[in-house]
Amino acid sequence: MTTRSVIITGANAGLGLECARAILAADECWHVVLAVRDPQRGAAAVAELGTPDRCTVLPCDLASLQSVRAFPAVFAEAGLPPLHALVCNAGLQIVSGLQQTADGVEMTFGVNHLGHFALVDGLLEHLVAPARIVLVASGTHDPEKLTGMPHPAYTSAEELAHPQPGAPIDGRRRYTTSKLCNVLFAYELDRRLGHGDRGITVTAFDPGLMPASGLSRDYSPAQKVLWRMVSPLLRVLPNVHSVATSGANLAALAVDPRFAHVTGEYFEGAKPIRSSADSYDTVKARDLWDTSERLVAL
Repeated sequence: MTTRSVIITGANAGLGLECARAILAADECWHVVLAVRDPQRGAAAVAELGTPDRCTVLPCDLASLQSVRAFPAVFAEAGLPPLHALVCNAGLQIVSGLQQTADGVEMTFGVNHLGHFALVDGLLEHLVAPARIVLVASGTHDPEKLTGMPHPAYTSAEELAHPQPGAPIDGRRRYTTSKLCNVLFAYELDRRLGHGDRGITVTAFDPGLMPASGLSRDYSPAQKVLWRMVSPLLRVLPNVHSVATSGANLAALAVDPRFAHVTGEYFEGAKPIRSSADSYDTVKARDLWDTSERLVAL
């Protein structure tokens, strides 16, 4: 019998699916809620997981604040076990030009950060202590790491949400900057929750490079061919993992008793490490929080 719920965004494929698989295998008390944009793909994922009685698919389109705002009520009406963990995993990388969410926000910032900000805000009252929130970030947010990705460029959250006409469009840089936003948000949320005093812990997670992940889906055909040729060779490098390994590490942060009281930390796989210098900038964190509040309210 399940007694606890965990919500995982983007759980129909990749890292989110493997996180769900690991949680289901770890402890029979957990009921997994797959918060996904496409319920049909979510249903296919449940069939693959093989435990339909312990899984529920609920619609959540992070590119639509209307959808995100509706999600907490949908969860409450589903009659599921109390919510004890939230894994903000879904993410995308847009390299084919400037795209916008349904609310007119730049798509990468809107999905990777703002949608999750709104989701966390709406679900806080539903979390039952002891509870955990895990935000999936990336080592690409840290310019000190050799990731092959452009360094983040955090100017202001308003500029990230609404780029000025004529501003340079670099989808890969917007991705790494959105990952910096994930870490900034995690630390600011932890501060505002009293560093665990309310019984809710917050951690950020770098899954490492996963050659089999779907982040290259917006690449051009030539880029996809090159990525398929190069990615198998990358497995010999540090912090390169299979999706299953990273999914298991993410699941541990969400449900493993070892991490019950860990909060305000950044994990590279299963190991806590220092994140980038900018991620500890409280001025940037407050700018991100205040702007996100305003955008979500609008």
